[in-house]
Amino acid sequence: MRKYDTIGMMSGTSLDGLDIAYCTFQFENSEWSFEIKIAETIPYSATWKERLKNAPELEGQELKDLNKAYGYYLGFECRRFIENHRIKPELIASHGHTVFHEPDKGISLQIGDGFEILKQTGIATSFDFRTQDVKLGGQGAPLVPIGDHLLFSEYDYCINLGGFANISFEKNNQRIAFDICPVNIVINELCAGLGFLFDKDGTIAETGKIHTGLLDQLNKLNYYTLSPPKSLGKEWVIHNINPLLNHANISIEDKFRTFYEHCSSQICKIIDQTNNQKTLFTGGGAYNNFLMKLIKSQTTNNIIIPSNFLIEYKEAMIFAFLGVLKLRNEINCLASVTGAINDHSSGIILKL
Repeated sequence: MRKYDTIGMMSGTSLDGLDIAYCTFQFENSEWSFEIKIAETIPYSATWKERLKNAPELEGQELKDLNKAYGYYLGFECRRFIENHRIKPELIASHGHTVFHEPDKGISLQIGDGFEILKQTGIATSFDFRTQDVKLGGQGAPLVPIGDHLLFSEYDYCINLGGFANISFEKNNQRIAFDICPVNIVINELCAGLGFLFDKDGTIAETGKIHTGLLDQLNKLNYYTLSPPKSLGKEWVIHNINPLLNHANISIEDKFRTFYEHCSSQICKIIDQTNNQKTLFTGGGAYNNFLMKLIKSQTTNNIIIPSNFLIEYKEAMIFAFLGVLKLRNEINCLASVTGAINDHSSGIILKL
């Protein structure tokens, strides 16, 4: 049996904060098991939230400087986490924060310089998990499905409701995964206009009415007709979703309600291709009672919402797992998911 004590760090598109998870992985009898031992979310300061939000507007040297500064921030917070909890990980795996994701143009950039994390902690650091896949012709996303395949095989579907809803499942002995639709990246932006961080329990959306014209426009967006592999980024939301919401001459509550209906219908359209399946939901959106109520009302599948720890830290845990697989030089990126020319072991590992 081989055991790995690893830290995973994740920053999502919704800018909620930095997720840090200290996990143990064991490989025994050709099977993996895991435990999330300690985890916390560090909310971004207003300054960091603004810097990350505005990162796509930066050029050349400014973006390089931010990459280094954010790497220092990640390393500082990781070192604090390690010291506070008196733990001794052998590896740190960091997703970084996505600035650009336009794989069709061969572009995907996650900032957070791994050298800075290594310097701050002195611990082997794995990072930059997407670049290699894009260079191999893939989408560079999603990356979590290898974890779904090896750690959550008892579920028919695994769905994460974060900035985007993404799904992972087995079909014809292959792992298939893709982004279904945007979720919190849009909802939180609408909330910001009202002075809120997020729509707690979906209470704003619940007071609105569905606008059938807007719903029809959202559902007819070309992305939903494409076959996987496919993935979404902030740029797609800016160019496709935002104009429809901005031009709709309806109340803000009706925009919320219509967008929630769009999300739930797109998700259920995918999982209802087969009946009575076990579907695991994680990510911050799993706490949104109204959104989950809509999903449950539109599907025959068995919806499973796990412990809060798993809801919040599954992605950070799986990035820790990606780092372990990279350390072992084993496949952590699946061509059937991303569309790359072959399966591969992605990411960079730095050691002192």
